[in-house]
This record gives sequence, C-alpha cells and structure tokens, in this order.
Amino acid sequence: MATEQDFQHHVRFLPPYHFVVGPIFLVYFGYALWTLTKSHDWSTILEALVALALVMFFLFARFMVIRVQDRVIRLEERLRMERLLPVDLKGQIEKFSVDQLVSLRFASDAELPTLARTVLEKGITDRTEIKKLITNWRADYLRA
Repeated sequence: MATEQDFQHHVRFLPPYHFVVGPIFLVYFGYALWTLTKSHDWSTILEALVALALVMFFLFARFMVIRVQDRVIRLEERLRMERLLPVDLKGQIEKFSVDQLVSLRFASDAELPTLARTVLEKGITDRTEIKKLITNWRADYLRA
C-alpha cells in the first residue's frame, strides 16, 4: 500500500494499463484515421476498424471490470449493513443504490449507521458527495 487512503488518495490507476496501453491504442487509432484520409483502400479501412476495435476493447474491458467490482461491493456492503445498521434501517437496505453502496464502503463501521441514515434521508446519490461526508476513512486496497 503506497499511500494511506483518504478522499484525495483513493482513485486507483494501473500505470501499464492507463498510461501505456491506453495511449498506444489511441495513438494507433489516430494514425489509422490519418492513413485513412490519405488512402481509401481496403487495407487502410481494415486498419482503421482494427484500431477502433482496440480502443473499444480497452474501454469496455475497464468498464466490465468496474461493473463486476460494483456488484461485489453491493453484496459486501449489504452484508455489512445487516451486521451494523440499527433495526429501523435494516429494513431499508434494499433502498440503497449501487452508487450509494459503493461510496459508503469507505465509511468506518462506527460511522456507517449515521452516514447511511443521512444518505437515505437526504437522498444523496452522488458518489463524490457521499465520500466527502466520510470523516473516518476505511481504506479499500483491493479495488480493480
């Protein structure tokens, strides 16, 4: 764990993925489009399509990983809430959206009941806004 997690330091980047592979795919896509403007033969069309497919693959691969991670977090947080929330809030666990649950995972066990009530009562759905309300940060080093 390189740095202690808090609101300012919780975003995760995988440098080879985000800063090497992604830019290479984008540069290749730009090059393919540039060559397509010079020549409209089948090989340059195919090259542009492959470059587009690579960029799409890069984006969708990340999107799918994040989607699965959010589903796992949803399950984990519902189980955690069953254990930590007062009786009157336990019946409302299903009302929490995925965005709310994903954000609340950073709240400490002691802080979760109060924060969960606030989020539900005020209808706060913005991930950033919820994370800013957390005073005792619970790190999540296993994020994708």
